[in-house]
Amino acid sequence: MKNDFIHENPWQSLRRYTDARIGLGRAGISLTTDVHLQFQLAHAKARDAVHLPLDFAALQQQLQQSGTSPSSIFKVRSQAPDRATYLQRPDLGRLLHKDDQQQLQQATPAEFDIAFVIADGLSSAAISHHASHMLSAITSALAATSLTAGPVVLAEQARVAIGDPIGEALNARMLVMLIGERPGLSSPDSLGCYFTWQPQSGKNDAHRNCISNIRLEGLSYEEATHKLMYLIVEAQRRQLSGVNLKDESDNGNQNLEKSPANLLLQSH
Repeated sequence: MKNDFIHENPWQSLRRYTDARIGLGRAGISLTTDVHLQFQLAHAKARDAVHLPLDFAALQQQLQQSGTSPSSIFKVRSQAPDRATYLQRPDLGRLLHKDDQQQLQQATPAEFDIAFVIADGLSSAAISHHASHMLSAITSALAATSLTAGPVVLAEQARVAIGDPIGEALNARMLVMLIGERPGLSSPDSLGCYFTWQPQSGKNDAHRNCISNIRLEGLSYEEATHKLMYLIVEAQRRQLSGVNLKDESDNGNQNLEKSPANLLLQSH
């Protein structure tokens, strides 16, 4: 006998195209039990992504297994002393701890083109799942150019803007930051990649380019790397980054190997 309490939604057929919560249906005036439990699970995953501390020792081990030299990995922290303060005081997460600033200034690494920062941000899951793979993709792409990769700085309790004083302390020409993005109910492990030309303290979001939603269900490592390499090439040519540097890589309509970005890189 048909259950008159279950009301199907005509949009349910569209759910196979998106993770968005559409066409959920209902039981009486409420969500069905399975949909309600799925929501609670997604909410728990998002909370865990924000609150669970990143295992920096495990991350460093991942990087070393991927080929990063231990001597080129530095660990720093922001001025937020703990996770609770970090979440309540975003301003402190943007500031590099003074002791760590001196550490980087005294490191005096060999000259290089691009420094890397990997920051926990608002999703430790994003960093644990994707950071080492994304960094490997970037360094592999750089290996085909004359550009040199510099140190990898692991930043704890960090916001995006902390990359500027880090890059400034290292005297980096360019900075690439990988950071855990604010989790959504369908994307608890989304990785963000920020690029800055000539990072300096005091720069704001208008001076940075962002490549977002890097994860298995979103933007692939290959696509994100392609976009980043395009920005790197154009930044060198135009001596800038941010709102005046648009992503025109059009990787959805081009073969990545024959794209303008890769052709420019091959001739660099």
